[in-house]
Amino acid sequence: MLVYHFKLGLRSLRRNPLLTVLMVITIGIGVASSMTTYAVFLATSKDPIPDKSSQLFIPQIDSWGESASAEDDGEPPDMMTYTDAMALIRDHRARFQTALYPIDVSIMPTHKSRLPLQVSTYATYADTFPMFQISFLFGSGWSSADDQAHAAVAVISRSLNDKLFDGVNSVGQDIVLNHQSYRIVGVRDNWNPQPLFYDVKMLGAFGESAQVFVPFTRAIDSRIPTAGANLCKTSSDSGWDAWLGSDCTWIWYWAELPDKKSMTEYRDYLDGYAAEQKRAGRFHWAPNTRLRNVMQWLDYKHVVPAESRISLLISAGFLLICLVNTVGLLLAKFMRRAPEIAVRRALGAPRKAIHEQFLIEAGTVGLAGGMLGLLLTGAGMFGVGLVFEPSIARLATLNASLVALTFCVAVSATVLAAIYPAWRAASVKPTW
Repeated sequence: MLVYHFKLGLRSLRRNPLLTVLMVITIGIGVASSMTTYAVFLATSKDPIPDKSSQLFIPQIDSWGESASAEDDGEPPDMMTYTDAMALIRDHRARFQTALYPIDVSIMPTHKSRLPLQVSTYATYADTFPMFQISFLFGSGWSSADDQAHAAVAVISRSLNDKLFDGVNSVGQDIVLNHQSYRIVGVRDNWNPQPLFYDVKMLGAFGESAQVFVPFTRAIDSRIPTAGANLCKTSSDSGWDAWLGSDCTWIWYWAELPDKKSMTEYRDYLDGYAAEQKRAGRFHWAPNTRLRNVMQWLDYKHVVPAESRISLLISAGFLLICLVNTVGLLLAKFMRRAPEIAVRRALGAPRKAIHEQFLIEAGTVGLAGGMLGLLLTGAGMFGVGLVFEPSIARLATLNASLVALTFCVAVSATVLAAIYPAWRAASVKPTW
């Protein structure tokens, strides 16, 4: 019976071509607009590290006091001072932990014909690699012993390895950063979590991931300052050591806490540490700490662009308008066949059969609208860059799940819009 009704639906599409074309175009445009903006919203709001986002936490410690916190609704600074970060590293209360900050270095090429390169580089700890699920094409990350030894080692990206070493295994080779030689211990594979949760300030939430990692301890020994944000409540005295001991916040800190128990214990530890700093006279305010996981952190920093939310709401409203118009077109299409329906009712066709037929017919219209919507969605992907920044626009892709969702929305929305017109058609009284 379903096949029979489907054939009737196809035949009906040819019976009123103008109404059919109007409905297909209306559904196609409405679905395409909503699917295009949904693709952007989905790309910008997705979990960047789904296997571990609930286990990775960014601790915050108020090292500035009530006067500075008042400007941020009582929130502590996003980053840490060197003093606090090193205290947390030393106490090692998390399963894995890392401190990191961006540095400005130039890569000196091995070939004289090539110019120096400047790529995104971070000073960090060995725990970064298992914490952030960084996989390797060649070699591996350095060890905790290398951190303690302040070793001159480095991990580079696959793309940088292709550029510098033509894609061959470069583990054991040297790379020169600011005239200092570092031994390559690993070449990471493709790794570019979006959004870039580990530093939403320097790289931007949707930029390219770091190309080089070097040990934090080595960068400090080499007196390489941060290339990112350096926020100070009071101006620090001149000199490297004075800056390290100042209240300037410039270090991102992450801790891996695998379960609720470890999270609670770590939160208590942070409060205890802040209270200890108050007793020591360094802090003159009550402990004020935060502990947020990846998704909580991204939500707190409002990483999802406001324009993606607004455009999604607008396109959803536009789809609703298209559906209202479709209701009117379906009603006109179905009621044109009132005499036919009356005869069928007189010959014994039940209301249920009439209702079912017209719903399936509407689904056929929705299927055709979905095909058009899919084509328009594909075209819309090329036009996303006109509305959003290129770093965001490139994330929106037409994948298999979006194709399936496009057809599902088109068919289900059209069938939903057809409920009232089909009910009106099924209510036509039989003609004797």
